[in-house]
Amino acid sequence: MMHPAAQASSQPDTAAEAPRILHITNGDSAAGSLRQSALPGDVSIWADVLYEGPVPAGNDDDRWRQARATYLADGNPAQYEEALHAIHEWEDAVDRAHEYDEVILWFEHDLFDQLNLIHLLDRLSRRPEPPNWLTLISVGAFPGVDRFVGLGQLTPDQLESLIDVRAPVSREQTTLARTAWDRFRSDDPRELEALVAGDTSALPFLGAALTRHLEEYPSAYNGLSRTEHELLHVLDARACTAGELFRAVQDREERPFMGDLSFFRILRELARGREPLVTWDAPPRAGTTASAKADVRVTEVGRDVLEGHVDHVRLNGVDRWLGGVHLTGTEIAWRWDSSKGRLVSRTIS
Repeated sequence: MMHPAAQASSQPDTAAEAPRILHITNGDSAAGSLRQSALPGDVSIWADVLYEGPVPAGNDDDRWRQARATYLADGNPAQYEEALHAIHEWEDAVDRAHEYDEVILWFEHDLFDQLNLIHLLDRLSRRPEPPNWLTLISVGAFPGVDRFVGLGQLTPDQLESLIDVRAPVSREQTTLARTAWDRFRSDDPRELEALVAGDTSALPFLGAALTRHLEEYPSAYNGLSRTEHELLHVLDARACTAGELFRAVQDREERPFMGDLSFFRILRELARGREPLVTWDAPPRAGTTASAKADVRVTEVGRDVLEGHVDHVRLNGVDRWLGGVHLTGTEIAWRWDSSKGRLVSRTIS
């Protein structure tokens, strides 16, 4: 199949035959830079925080939108309407993808992006009218950038320079994405773990990203997710503001994937537990700025948990969605064993 740009260039009336292009990327920052670049085409985003909250299985769009908007709103009716509107906008753009000559997907290497990528490829593959030409730009580094965090940190010119690395989305990539998306939404995490243990090379960043997702399961050692463990490790050395803590924890990640609001949600849960693991001098629903400037300290209980003397889940319980798995209570079916690099279906005695 000839690329639409090549088709257009072979026509005599190139002005009339200029291909219609849709760019879909991972958030407002990258989308804004794409709009400022010299690249032609419309720009839309696909950017749900899929590593948090319920991720319903099946293809019921209404159920999906309501579940995601309810979680993202966190009890705020106005934010529920905003989230619902945003999801509708994203879906509407994708559902009109067949109207374009080419659809270019821009996603990076981290967990946030890889989950959005497999969700998007799954949805596009299920449309009655698929895109005429679907290409992908998926990068984990950029020349001259020492610590590549994501597409949002690149300038319009830098984004423009990536256009030549795009490649057609293959059948193998679509098949892998659909399988991964189904297994991510399964209530049995062994299905996802089996996929990660297999061949995921069609989407080169997917395996590592999904492994990072599995590391958010409570540890078999002390009941902490990797994020919780990292933040307590930082606080064990020094007290700091929540903003400083967020940056320090993200610096410990191979591929930063979490925004500050997601991080602050985790921090609030640790501060509100029956036996708090941290103290945080911030109002319960403080805005990002106020929350970031408030001091955080580890408690003695937090240190006991960090050292493995006490189990966080046994002590405080858990109520957390990880894809299609809902972990609740003080006795849970699945934990992550970092020494073995796999899930274990037992709790600590």
